[in-house]
Amino acid sequence: MLPTLFISHGSPMLALEPGASGAPLQRLAHELPRPRAILVVSAHWESPDLRVGSAAQPATWHDFYGFPDELYTLQYPAPGSPELAARVVELLAASELPATLDPQRPLDHGAWVPLRLMYPAADIPVVQLSLPSRLGPAMQDRIGKALRPLREEGILLIGSGSITHNLGELDWHAGPEVIEPWAREFRDWMVDKLAGDDEAALFDYRRHAPWAVRNHPRDEHLLPLYFARGAGDTMHIEHAGFTLGALGMDIYRFG
Repeated sequence: MLPTLFISHGSPMLALEPGASGAPLQRLAHELPRPRAILVVSAHWESPDLRVGSAAQPATWHDFYGFPDELYTLQYPAPGSPELAARVVELLAASELPATLDPQRPLDHGAWVPLRLMYPAADIPVVQLSLPSRLGPAMQDRIGKALRPLREEGILLIGSGSITHNLGELDWHAGPEVIEPWAREFRDWMVDKLAGDDEAALFDYRRHAPWAVRNHPRDEHLLPLYFARGAGDTMHIEHAGFTLGALGMDIYRFG
């Protein structure tokens, strides 16, 4: 059975400058059984309800601005899978979680940037599931549990976000040795609660975790972690680190 992954995807520049994240992502792709398809919950597809991308050939969406021209030339022409999209809707409906198909949705950078490092041939079908971010951590856990059977069907489930995400407090000149204490404290608290399977604390992290709101003024980048955890098993840290002083780049495997 495949595990689930939580990937901190960092800046879109990860596609051109993988840094310390590149090697663990490539290693995971080599170590894991080859997926039949990939389902991604990205922080960059927020929606009020559940939607599933069902395009047969989703476009590569450069959903960012202000970066080098080279970044906008990159493509990730992985096929979609209308069949998997329909299966996702079926499993969600069985858990009383209605979802609709979206045949127009392209792949946003939360999906294609890390996948381009893991599976550069772009020959594995990719489907995206939207993030109803206003419904919080418990809902993402419920969605993950509903889709857990996909792991036994050869589908790799990925939550793509960031363990910390306050873009307003990043130091764009900081080297990798610079880590803001408030970012480290939050990340360490999350790792401790994940390792201890302290669901009550995790669901209520904004009240209990140190510097929670400073690390996540909005929590759309943390919520994919709860999807990966809900669909997975025991947590393993595949990579831990920071860039730009406070942007966590951790990668976790569940199962």
